[in-house]
Amino acid sequence: MTSGCDFIKTSTGFGYGGASVRDVELMRLSVGDGCEIKASGGVGGMGAAMGVVGAGASRIGASKGVQIVRDGGEEWEGGGY
Repeated sequence: MTSGCDFIKTSTGFGYGGASVRDVELMRLSVGDGCEIKASGGVGGMGAAMGVVGAGASRIGASKGVQIVRDGGEEWEGGGY
């Protein structure tokens, strides 16, 4: 399935909830592989970041980006920033 879009985003990152792994999985199923996904909001740790990337997000919008990378250590490909 193709949607014709180049890029979509889970939310603004403001408000309640934010991006979840299930949100990204559903978006990926809906738009296919030809559209990139940005997971915004609710990505507050390395586990959450790895989860949404594993579900199909190619980008993350997070106010805790440096903390996520620092805390991730060797879990993240490349190990640190």
